[in-house]
Amino acid sequence: MRAGPQLFKLGYVSLKFQLHSTSGNARRATMTLPHGAVETPVFMPVGTVASVKAVPQHLLEELNAQIILSNTYHLYLRPGHELVRRMGGLHRFMSWRRSILTDSGGFQVFSLNELRKVTEEGVQFRSHLDGGLHFFSPEHSMDVQIALGSDIAMAFDECTEYPADYERARKSLDLTLRWAERSKRHFDAHKHERPWGGQGAENSELYPSLFGIVQGGMYKDLRRESAERLVEMDFPGYAIGGLSVGEPRELTREIIAEVLPFLPKDRPRYVMGVGYPDEIVKYAEMGVDMMDCVLPTRAARHGLLFTSEGRLNIKNRRFAEDQGPADPECHCMVCQRYSRAYLRHLMASQEPLAAVLNTLHNLAYYMDTMRKLRERLEATSLSE
Repeated sequence: MRAGPQLFKLGYVSLKFQLHSTSGNARRATMTLPHGAVETPVFMPVGTVASVKAVPQHLLEELNAQIILSNTYHLYLRPGHELVRRMGGLHRFMSWRRSILTDSGGFQVFSLNELRKVTEEGVQFRSHLDGGLHFFSPEHSMDVQIALGSDIAMAFDECTEYPADYERARKSLDLTLRWAERSKRHFDAHKHERPWGGQGAENSELYPSLFGIVQGGMYKDLRRESAERLVEMDFPGYAIGGLSVGEPRELTREIIAEVLPFLPKDRPRYVMGVGYPDEIVKYAEMGVDMMDCVLPTRAARHGLLFTSEGRLNIKNRRFAEDQGPADPECHCMVCQRYSRAYLRHLMASQEPLAAVLNTLHNLAYYMDTMRKLRERLEATSLSE
């Protein structure tokens, strides 16, 4: 049904979230950030170290990527957040004029496993690059993200491993909630220190926004409690984290379905680290606004292409003389020009161009999937 439009401006310094229409639980909205408007539901390509692997920024723009994700942990280690600040912030450093979301670094620190030590104050860890000793607290994570100048920052959290027993998930959740309070307090006090000072931003009156992250392992009662307590803290947006860590896909869906009703309808909802094209469509239909995943770029480098005919392993011998495009229904720059035979040849020859073309196609497929979904939601809403 038609929802307005309703305009939710969350204070004079934060993002604007305009809900245009709903269809069932799915939502069509526009999220206005310092570096432009983002139409949702949206998929965010992952540019971990200020680069979406194998794709230059001007081609990302041609693919209509509205917002990308970069990672605090990796950029902190190399080239360093203070260097990025001196360069005018991440947007200017990487020549990206559109929006950026930065992960807090919590998941990467979690992934270090034996190289980390978690305390109430934060996490001590050793760099995966050189073994150097470092420390991340909620406050330090906020300082790094503010220095990077992202449009959306994420609260510092502890990602609970899978499987984890109830006592472990309970303890981890309580710590994450205390860290969320500290993150928000520090971010709100220092967000005006962003390096770009409004330059290069379409909406320079807007400050960066901080999203809280719902944790709680695979326990529904802990997830509900996490959502409710984060909402009491009044974040501009909310993410569901701690998924895609080894649990069955059906359990992922159950946790998302459990959490969404407890998140405000007038704030963006973000599920972190998902997923396959059919999955992100289902999550959007459940009411999710934002998603990210390394899958389209990582799969591309291994020769796995997403198409309207299903997943396609371009390394397969049967494509050696196939003159057709990777996807006959795709209008991306790769499918309009190159054959399956040539893409297979590039993979077999280990040519760097293979990663470029495969990644361009996969990202185009993801972007097109979300565009078609937004158009369908608009059409369904109008007909209703």
